[in-house]
Amino acid sequence: MQFVYSECMDRPSSYRLRKGRVSIPGQVYLVTTVTARRERIFSDFRCARLLIRTLMESDRCCHSGTLAFVVMPDLLHWMFRLGYVENLSAVVREVKSRVARSLGRRVWQAGFHDRALRGTDRELRAWARYLITNPLRARLVLRVQDYPHWHAVWLGVEQDLHLT
Repeated sequence: MQFVYSECMDRPSSYRLRKGRVSIPGQVYLVTTVTARRERIFSDFRCARLLIRTLMESDRCCHSGTLAFVVMPDLLHWMFRLGYVENLSAVVREVKSRVARSLGRRVWQAGFHDRALRGTDRELRAWARYLITNPLRARLVLRVQDYPHWHAVWLGVEQDLHLT
């Protein structure tokens, strides 16, 4: 089967991503959001660090509590605990909007994918491990430690994350 790109596909059926979305304060979510046309905007170190600062600002405002993230050249994987004053869509929209305004250009595809994560601390660590090893699977680096744009609250326990 051949895939043909058309301009109307630039507006994905992102409404389907919202179907069944529930915002639960204190719930841990794994969010993935992709750049427009999969442009590798975050290959630029400055742009990647701007996105990371924006995530940390969301945390400082108590909208989120970041547990782990990895900024890939064309997407963000972000694992966080939702704050008690916002809903999930509003938090993600604010982060995406701030980054786009700061860069002065369109950055993101419409919508995002989310998954509510449940489980023990050990299970959350397993999700974090999977998330931050994305640069390895994408063959961007040979060791996770060599990739500059990731973080996990379990830093300092690399043995527990099996990163070494």
